[in-house]
Amino acid sequence: MTAPEPVSLDQLIDDCADIPGALRQRTRPLPAPRRPALWRVDEACAAQVSGLH
Repeated sequence: MTAPEPVSLDQLIDDCADIPGALRQRTRPLPAPRRPALWRVDEACAAQVSGLH
């Protein structure tokens, strides 16, 4: 059995209020930010822009 979709904001708020507190207050830590990849310029890249001064 599935719950019917709420048709109003009031129904949505009521549905959310029915969620047990143990599930609502559960927080997970965010993952640490990844280090950005280092930029590398090879000879082919440098050749593409060599005449654009």
